[in-house]
Amino acid sequence: MSKNNTEAAGNHGPIDVQAIRKAARKLDNGAVPSGYKGNREEIIGMLNDALATELVCVMRYKRHYYTATGMVNESIKAEFLEHATQEAEHADRIAERIVQLNGEPDFTPATLTDRSHAEYDDSTDIKGMIRANLIAERVAIESYRQMIERIGDTDPTTKHLLIDIMAVEEEHADDMKDLLD
Repeated sequence: MSKNNTEAAGNHGPIDVQAIRKAARKLDNGAVPSGYKGNREEIIGMLNDALATELVCVMRYKRHYYTATGMVNESIKAEFLEHATQEAEHADRIAERIVQLNGEPDFTPATLTDRSHAEYDDSTDIKGMIRANLIAERVAIESYRQMIERIGDTDPTTKHLLIDIMAVEEEHADDMKDLLD
């Protein structure tokens, strides 16, 4: 096998390295290669909704962190703060992926709650806060599951990003469920 025409794994025939190199020189698509199979506009739209969801979750967890009172709730407050930090990290990762797909992350404050799958909550009692966070995590998990299913194998990078984020959301839901018990 030549250096520029190696056999692919399995029985798919040779990889056309020259064609790959030629396509890669077309820089107008940024990080998106010519062989990208995803519907970029649809995926960017889903990611912007996920971004809104994560940002609303950050705000909800932060509000709960600052408004939960009482010494007995210090460990719960710490959990809220940890989750807020992780949700912010999710938002950052999603925004980065949107840019990689040549999109623009939508941070418009006026439309965040409308675009978010999860709801904001201003409960004042600790049980209400925990319950609201559990519900929001369950909403996020199902939203990510549906996005992953919709994307399928057309965009493996985005799919894996969403799988990683969904796993953390499942941990958050478990944490909130444990706090309710």
